[in-house]
Amino acid sequence: MAILERNDTGAVARLTLNAPEKLNALSDAMLAALQAEFDTLRTQSHIRAVIIAGTGKAFCAGHDLKEMTAGRQSEDGGRAYFADLFSRCANVMTAIRTLPQPVIAQPHGIATAAGCQLVASCDLAVAAHGTRFGVNGVNIGLFCSTPMVALSRNITRKQAFEMLTTGEFIETTRAQELGLINRAVPMDELEQATNELAEKIASKLGTAVKIGKEAFYNQIEMPIDAAYDYTRDVMVENLMERDTQEGINAFIEKRDPTWEQ
Repeated sequence: MAILERNDTGAVARLTLNAPEKLNALSDAMLAALQAEFDTLRTQSHIRAVIIAGTGKAFCAGHDLKEMTAGRQSEDGGRAYFADLFSRCANVMTAIRTLPQPVIAQPHGIATAAGCQLVASCDLAVAAHGTRFGVNGVNIGLFCSTPMVALSRNITRKQAFEMLTTGEFIETTRAQELGLINRAVPMDELEQATNELAEKIASKLGTAVKIGKEAFYNQIEMPIDAAYDYTRDVMVENLMERDTQEGINAFIEKRDPTWEQ
């Protein structure tokens, strides 16, 4: 049984974390499997949206603490192993941002530490009611410094800092208020709701969404004048696309567009 399962439906790829006995922890094997799938998806233009879900009672409980403990059994006390682990995890998280396809997290149960980081790293998130989110490494003496990077880019500074320093969970109502998730639905409607969002995105022109996703993340970290200069050029390039011109013509002519991509 694969630790990460992939199922494609039309233009939507669903990746399911499949280690329920470990609460879908981001073990060495899970990180490797995610990275391999992201590397593959990057080349698959027929896939226009990606969903990340989890089996069992939790979405993802973060890093595998038993593996981390075993990693200490080296002459340097695990320093090199830990540095490599967090670098590999960062590569997985940043791969989500640089994928051409929008990525939707589908959390349920709990998403804690690096599991919360995974939700925050995705472009969108639809959660089951009652899902708990936390960056609670501080409770065991380990500040969630790497999860903090994605979390603090999703929610306000003071709220992120409170979560990081208290180790307390928030549930879906608060997570939606803070912007960590887009919406919450009953558990029995979770898969359908996530699929509907993914299919809506996948129905759009893939090249336009790819261009837009890259521009979204690039411009958001620029000063406003630079952002307008950059996005001006992006829109010009977008308008040069054959399918974009077809979409404009179809709108004017009140018909459905015929896109090549």
